[in-house]
Amino acid sequence: MRTTLVNMMLSMEDKLISIKNSPNTKTFHSMHILKKVGAFSLIALFVYLSLLMLLITLQYIPLDLDAAFLATKQHVIKYQYYQIAFFAHVYSSIFILLLGSLQFIENIRNTYPLIHRSFGITYVFGIICISAPSGFVMGLHGNGGFIAQTSFCILSILWFYYTVRSFLAIKKGHITEHKNYMILSYALTLSALTLRLHKYILAHTVEMHRLDIYRLVAYRDWE
Repeated sequence: MRTTLVNMMLSMEDKLISIKNSPNTKTFHSMHILKKVGAFSLIALFVYLSLLMLLITLQYIPLDLDAAFLATKQHVIKYQYYQIAFFAHVYSSIFILLLGSLQFIENIRNTYPLIHRSFGITYVFGIICISAPSGFVMGLHGNGGFIAQTSFCILSILWFYYTVRSFLAIKKGHITEHKNYMILSYALTLSALTLRLHKYILAHTVEMHRLDIYRLVAYRDWE
């Protein structure tokens, strides 16, 4: 789902240009309107969920070992390695999410390549040095038992792998490969949003135990 959405945003411009060159002006205008509505809807949803992520992050400022989600992790939050992993993940992920989104803005890529490169380097090393490793540690202790824990750990491994592959590709000048792996990387970055969205939808549409919902969305996050 996340990869499809990212690809849709990137391919809309090419499709629009193709239609624009066709003699059917009415079709072009219709598609232009649909593109604007679709883009606005996606941006609005992204902004809304990102603001929710920011509010979640602010719950842990100042540092509080009993706040929000940590109320369910009292059996493991006493360990310093988990504290480091948890707060490193929480504090870094909101910036990773926003930095990654800016990489898909064509005007920045084409007009300000230095900014694109700087944001990209920060995004890559933020994931491989902080967010993915800390996410793996958290995954080992994830709620929902073996299924959820395995899913979160696989997500972190793939997140790390796709991001490294994207970085290595651009270092070799392989732009298409870089783009494809960066789409996969950011698709997993978006799991911070889609996990909560899926949980909300399932909790309000089906009768399932909350841990079963958690296991399901944990699997869907990387699948």
